[in-house]
Amino acid sequence: MSRITVGTWGKSLALRVPREIAQTAGLSDGEQVEIEVRDGDIVIRRTDARARARADALAALDEMIAESKGRSLAGLSIRELIDEGRE
Repeated sequence: MSRITVGTWGKSLALRVPREIAQTAGLSDGEQVEIEVRDGDIVIRRTDARARARADALAALDEMIAESKGRSLAGLSIRELIDEGRE
């Protein structure tokens, strides 16, 4: 974790990203990022990172669907399986 100081850039506030943080994240000069407030914290996300995470999630979903083919729930509903698991 690094500590940085908020500064002024024109009429806005600015944060400088330390070089080692930028290099570790793969952030490059001129790259666009997304910024949001979540539960009072500032979250900065590389735009590419969100697309990559979505692609990874979709690939995992495709893999789960492929692995489930040919398997049967033996006539049980998802609700019945959940209730059975709680017992």
